[in-house]
Amino acid sequence: MNDNKKRAAEAVERLKKIYPDAACALEWGGADAWKLLVMGRLSAQCTDARVNIVCRELFYEFPTLDALADAPLERIEEIVRPCGLYRVKAADIKNSCRMLIDDFGGIVPDSMDELLKLPGVGRKIANLLLGDIYKMPAVVADTHCIRICGRLGFYPEELKDPVKVERIMSECLEPEEQSDFCHRIVQFGRDVCMARSPKCRECELKDICKGARD
Repeated sequence: MNDNKKRAAEAVERLKKIYPDAACALEWGGADAWKLLVMGRLSAQCTDARVNIVCRELFYEFPTLDALADAPLERIEEIVRPCGLYRVKAADIKNSCRMLIDDFGGIVPDSMDELLKLPGVGRKIANLLLGDIYKMPAVVADTHCIRICGRLGFYPEELKDPVKVERIMSECLEPEEQSDFCHRIVQFGRDVCMARSPKCRECELKDICKGARD
């Protein structure tokens, strides 16, 4: 086992102790997979907390995949406006729902290639869906993952390419740990390893972190 894999395994175990329950920050309920697709699209350049609030109204008004696919675009725009980029996001949501119905029998696809065909879905959202819905190995290279794994020393901190980060971390992390690790790293990034003022002195990963500050 190389050094990166050893440190990744150690980070996984420590984060498990800090956050025993690895849960997606997007409150999609765990039953209707299309809801996670919608929330993932809304989360771009928006906080998960805001997406959760907005989607309570969105899913109350349009509780089924068919209802959202048939919803007036202007009404979707109105509801999702607080998430930013609302015109593009609303169109992507409506078109994705319609595509799920017409092309995939109402089921969220279970392959990267098919997920990337959906409007507004990139690798980050696709990996989120594969990991949370289908329990597949999947690294969600969001801002927390990119920042913290760079600080830990798995790659140079200046690397910001999510695809490269995804590939690097996929090699470092055991397949069965990837999805939960990404959920835990998000919470860790909010509680301890913040972008501007990381709490290095109280960090339980400090001794294995190459970017720790005194």
